[in-house]
Amino acid sequence: MKENELQTRLFDFTVRVLKFLPTLPKTPEFNVIRYQLAKCSTSAGANYEESQAGSSKADFNNKVRISLKEMRESNYWLRIISAIINEKNHDEELAYLCGESNELKKILGSIVFKTSK
Repeated sequence: MKENELQTRLFDFTVRVLKFLPTLPKTPEFNVIRYQLAKCSTSAGANYEESQAGSSKADFNNKVRISLKEMRESNYWLRIISAIINEKNHDEELAYLCGESNELKKILGSIVFKTSK
C-alpha cells in the first residue's frame, strides 16, 4: 500500500468516526466513550501525518508506533460500542468502522515491525 493511500484511509476513517459519534446515545457513559474515541481516532491519523516529515528513521518509527497505539485504542472503543448497542441504524457503519480500524491496526503494525529491524 502506498503511503498516501494509507494517509487517505486514516483521514477517511477519522471523518467517519467523527460523523458517527453524534449518533450515539446521550448518556454519561457514552459521553466518555465519545470523548475517548474522538481523541484516539484523530490522533492516529495526525501522528501518521507527522511521521511523513520525520527528522530520522527513529522519529518516523516513533510516530507510526503512536499511530498504531491510537488505532488500537480506537478499535477497543468501537468494540465496546458494538457490545453495548444493538440498534439497526448503527449496524452497518459500526461494522465498517470496526473492520477498518482492525485493518489499519494491522497495516500500521506491519510498518512498525518492518521499520524496527
